[in-house]
Amino acid sequence: MNPILGIDFGRARIGLAISDELRLLAHPFETIPANKDSAKRIAEIVRGRKIDKVVVGIPRHMSGEIGRAANEALEFATKLRALLPCEVQTWDERLTTVAANRALRDAGKKTRQTRAFLDQVAAQMILQGYLDRESAAISAKEISR
Repeated sequence: MNPILGIDFGRARIGLAISDELRLLAHPFETIPANKDSAKRIAEIVRGRKIDKVVVGIPRHMSGEIGRAANEALEFATKLRALLPCEVQTWDERLTTVAANRALRDAGKKTRQTRAFLDQVAAQMILQGYLDRESAAISAKEISR
């Protein structure tokens, strides 16, 4: 199997994470600037790494509503769908940046040192959540047989 790419979309930076080929674990990959060339850089990564699927995190409000940031992430996902040769899915990413901040702080990292890496860790958490759900769905199918 080819890897899956996870995306934490932000107005200033975009964090990327990539799965292993077995699609069990997500790993921080890269942070890119959010600008007019962002989608092009992601397309280069998708082609170069032979990515089968891209998962874009959608930061919904705790109530489940879609706000401004979520709309921007959805627009970016739409832009990627038109550009990429693979499937682009969205994933509810409530509180992943908060969890990434906490994980880095618990590891003794200072906020200033980890600003760019934070986006990669958030993307890793988005992708790991997606991978875990996919793995559980496969296990459930096997059990029901």
